[in-house]
Amino acid sequence: MFTLEDGRNLAFTFILLCSLFLLWGFCNGMIDVMDKHFQDELHLTKAQSAWVQFAHYLGYFLMAIPAGWLAAKLGYKGGIIVGLMIVALGGLSFIPATEVSAMAKAGAVSNNMAFATFLAGVCIIATGLTFLETVANPYATVLGNRQYAATRINLAQSCNGVGWIFGPIVGSMFFYSTDAAGKSTGSETLYIPYVSVAVVVTLLAIVFYFAHIPDLKPAEDYAPTDDADEKHHSVWKHPHFSFSVLAQFLYVAAQAGIFSFFINYITEELPAIPASWQNGLNGVAANAGMLQSWLSGWFLTTEAGAVAFTDKGASNLASVGFILFLLGRFTGSLLLKRFPAHKILGLYGVACTVASLLVFLKLGWASAIAVLATFFFMSIMFPTIFALGIFGLGGRAKRASAFLVMAVSGGAFVPKIMGSIADHYDMSRGFIVPALCFTVVAFYGYYWQHLSKAPVSAQVQPSGGH
Repeated sequence: MFTLEDGRNLAFTFILLCSLFLLWGFCNGMIDVMDKHFQDELHLTKAQSAWVQFAHYLGYFLMAIPAGWLAAKLGYKGGIIVGLMIVALGGLSFIPATEVSAMAKAGAVSNNMAFATFLAGVCIIATGLTFLETVANPYATVLGNRQYAATRINLAQSCNGVGWIFGPIVGSMFFYSTDAAGKSTGSETLYIPYVSVAVVVTLLAIVFYFAHIPDLKPAEDYAPTDDADEKHHSVWKHPHFSFSVLAQFLYVAAQAGIFSFFINYITEELPAIPASWQNGLNGVAANAGMLQSWLSGWFLTTEAGAVAFTDKGASNLASVGFILFLLGRFTGSLLLKRFPAHKILGLYGVACTVASLLVFLKLGWASAIAVLATFFFMSIMFPTIFALGIFGLGGRAKRASAFLVMAVSGGAFVPKIMGSIADHYDMSRGFIVPALCFTVVAFYGYYWQHLSKAPVSAQVQPSGGH
């Protein structure tokens, strides 16, 4: 699977590449549980805290096309090293941001200034991750026999899913930490995981610098373009591509909104937890040291005597959601091999729409299960929309891909709408926004055959992911 036609084995190079997928999954996982921290520490509304997602996805939007251009100039190795160093710079910026946050607590500067310094760090990291995603996805497809290109990209994306699982766990340890008196220490420890990321990526950059990273190109890059008119024909004249950009924009918007406000939903909207659940978990944890450490601080007893999730507990529960996300990607990959991709996308879009409406209707534990169900059914959407959008575009697929990467900017804008609705009503009502987004995604899936005019027998192989 990792051997080229000339006999070179690139398994070690692929392992190094997988570390990048793990890295950006981990960073994205931490971003997704950060909003509630700023709501509590800087006294922000939900709509205001959504600036975190705005800053994150703004980095992707601004850097998607420049990253592709620079990566082409620098090659795979150069693009990876530049991306890693930008991530390191962003991670280190959390040190002065933490100092400004301390000044804000002392009243020396405003909370808005403190928040802005953190947002700058988030945006810088996102620009670095854009470099890595722009390079790593296509590079994974050429590190071996072309027959196994799709297998390699899906294997690499599994590492991305693993990183996304551990991001919220680490985030909960530092964003929602408390001292012996139960007082939050998150504002003092928020920088620790990001500085740790900076150290790790710097070491990775050194490894990549000295490692053998061949600048391979896919075979079709060498194919001459016979039809000049086709080369300059606008990709926007293809309805299946134009609609895919909208579908991708709205999918990422829905994903960002659900991930960002998951902690708010769990801590504010769930019915009281039976005390027997807490006792049962504590009993299990007492017999497993590592599990006991992880479960410590998951629950609190309210003034009314009810048991509820803490911010830390809800953040850790998000990792359960990401496990479902990874499971959905594995099982979805199997389904996509047997059934048309656009029909699976339509089905999963309907499932997410129904699940979001169940949350909107405030049905207690049924709604809580529905929130977790969205993680499972969202799993295949990004790579499937991507593949359906560039289907049949040939040499123009690279140009089209840049617009599909830029479409992740939906995650910058729509969560603020969801947060505003939650501020005016409640978190459950905010789920009407992802419900509408998923409706469009489902429509695209079911209508794709008509838009693309592809034959029924057409095979679409999803690759990549977010």
